[in-house]
Amino acid sequence: IVVRPTIQSLRLKQTHQLATMKFSSFALAACAIAASSVNGFSAPTRFGVRQHLALHMSTAVDADTKTALATAANEARGLAMDSIAAAHSGHMGLPLGAAEIGAVLYGSQMTYNPKDPTWINRDRFILSAGHGSMFLYSWLNLAGFDLPIDELKRFRQHHSMTPGHPEFPSSEHNTPGIECTTGPLGQGVSNAVGMAASEKMAAAVYNTDEHKIFDHHIFALAGDGCFQEGVSAEAACFAAHEKLDNLIVLYDANEVTLDKMAEYTQSEDILKRYEAYGWEVFEIDGHDLDAVEATIAAAKANNNGKPKFIKCNTIIGKGMEETEGTNAAHGEAGVPYVDKAKKNIGLPDGEKWYVSEGTRDFFAEVQKKNKATYDEWQATFAAWKKANPELAKQLEDAVADNVMPADEMIAKIPKLGEDPEATRVSGFKIIQHIAELVPHYISGSADLHGSTRNYINDGGNFGSGFDKTYAGKNLYFGIREHAMGSIMNGFAFHGLFKISGSTFLVFVDYLRATTRVAALSELNRVSYILTHDSIGVGEDGPTHQPVETVSGLRVIPNLDVFRPGDAEETVAAMVHSVTRKEGPTALIFSRQNIAQNKDMDYMARRQGALKGAYVAKKEEGDLDLIVLATGSELEHALVATKDMKGARVVSMPCMELFERQSDSYKEEVLPSSCTKRIAMEAGVSGLWYKYASKVVGVDRFGMSAPGNIVMKEFGMTADNLKKQIESMA
Repeated sequence: IVVRPTIQSLRLKQTHQLATMKFSSFALAACAIAASSVNGFSAPTRFGVRQHLALHMSTAVDADTKTALATAANEARGLAMDSIAAAHSGHMGLPLGAAEIGAVLYGSQMTYNPKDPTWINRDRFILSAGHGSMFLYSWLNLAGFDLPIDELKRFRQHHSMTPGHPEFPSSEHNTPGIECTTGPLGQGVSNAVGMAASEKMAAAVYNTDEHKIFDHHIFALAGDGCFQEGVSAEAACFAAHEKLDNLIVLYDANEVTLDKMAEYTQSEDILKRYEAYGWEVFEIDGHDLDAVEATIAAAKANNNGKPKFIKCNTIIGKGMEETEGTNAAHGEAGVPYVDKAKKNIGLPDGEKWYVSEGTRDFFAEVQKKNKATYDEWQATFAAWKKANPELAKQLEDAVADNVMPADEMIAKIPKLGEDPEATRVSGFKIIQHIAELVPHYISGSADLHGSTRNYINDGGNFGSGFDKTYAGKNLYFGIREHAMGSIMNGFAFHGLFKISGSTFLVFVDYLRATTRVAALSELNRVSYILTHDSIGVGEDGPTHQPVETVSGLRVIPNLDVFRPGDAEETVAAMVHSVTRKEGPTALIFSRQNIAQNKDMDYMARRQGALKGAYVAKKEEGDLDLIVLATGSELEHALVATKDMKGARVVSMPCMELFERQSDSYKEEVLPSSCTKRIAMEAGVSGLWYKYASKVVGVDRFGMSAPGNIVMKEFGMTADNLKKQIESMA
């Protein structure tokens, strides 16, 4: 069969060989016929197609469908232009430049049901380049999601369903079809890695030989900025190493960044980079519908253990000749030319937010096709559920994130010991109980399981090769904290598992951007286990001794920061992290041993800690002093006030949780009548002045020496606290 080159080129670039092919729809059909009997070419042909790439008949776009997709692409461009022009704000370049990609994804290659946007086996799409949000809103409207045209008209307006960057459904926004909050570049494509890992885990845990209920793909669209950010490189390495072949990343390669053309700041061969990671890579003309269709179909069909990277060469701002192909097209610079551009691409002159009946009819047929797939899946799911009632109950709880209330859970965990113990060690004991009580709980570490002690015994290890399986509950992220944070968010966005991840507290700044997104997205399925929490780290010195870090986390809205002062408070902290509904929790654990508050009942300590603060030692006479402390400094407060009859010690492991208690409870713990107050924490002092007039803290970096010596040098002792109390008027 002779394939005649025609208008546009489809370049498929794969391991060990770069092949350039020029295909029309007829050529693709011819290739499909040639390949159909053997599911691919048995050897390289004159076009260099390697045998592991299969082009089926279905990859050739028939003329009617191609016309419909092309029309939809231009109408999506029109929706984006009108919305951005109305708002006088937004990013026009990506919606115009990647329209054909959106047409193929939503009009052909993705499986979804807009009437059930949270269907657990839907394909996921993540717009990593979140600034191009009108791309996503336009396609969600066209595809039939409950996102009316009126909401597109309110783009970037107060209380609209179309905020400036996509926001995961939360108490602030509920836009169906938004799979994750994106905007900070690189995070979305890394979230996609987490979703792909979650899908692999779900398939391993819940699929049976008789019934397959998880088999979907994760798609992400990203731009140059996403791949310049280091987090995407970290996540890409993880994805390839763990063979996440259900992940398809589309690179909107428009050769433009905000300040300059991309060549001004980058000269790498990104395809070779991703090949080196272990991805299967392709390069195509992103405006050629045949090429986009064929390549995505091939990527979906090839379960070869490699995630897929498709470089889609596009023209930013395509259709607006005044700005297209330049960095001016990135934002709203094209607004003055909207009417002319719409006319040039064939949209009705003067009509705003235009969608033709033909496009609506086309997507109605797409919905019918997807609904048939959905109905077939529902039948399979019903049979699976009947055959596996216990597994079905586990899945139901995982999807709904059903866990027992915190007060019940703390009662399920046995009393811990009374000997001094590092809270990281207490955490290791507690996480075993948490994993039993919450079957969909998993955990991972950035190469520090041996130190952070959050390994789930008998949980198995996640991934491919060695002793790993996709059902494993322990993830090894490597030394990739930033990617760990984004991958954890991806697990949470995917909506099946609760995940914790660990590193040394001082390194949490590497993943701070992802922690912020988790908090604003209200990802209660995420928690952080951050150990080696203070200058008590000792010999490793100031590079590894966090002093500002806990307070730096406390100022992130909707993040609960829990620094427990003994083993029983650690029970409360970990239980809170898996029972909280409103957002993530950071667990701050010590390296060094700390004493237990044996003078107080263990259950009372747990219950008190669940309120954020409580009276750890009540005054014996008239109240004349309140000492507040947290973490490893609680023991110093208890010792320093041992002989002070009028002194009350308040343990405050979680400021945020305490602030959410009733006014009456807060007054009960910290009566306003007692103004003589002092606080102690081995960290910067600033936030404590909300509660105390004097603070014993550490407002400078630490030093390299044994931990007990460093603590003494910086005044973190009972003797110094007592001295400071005595100096108060």
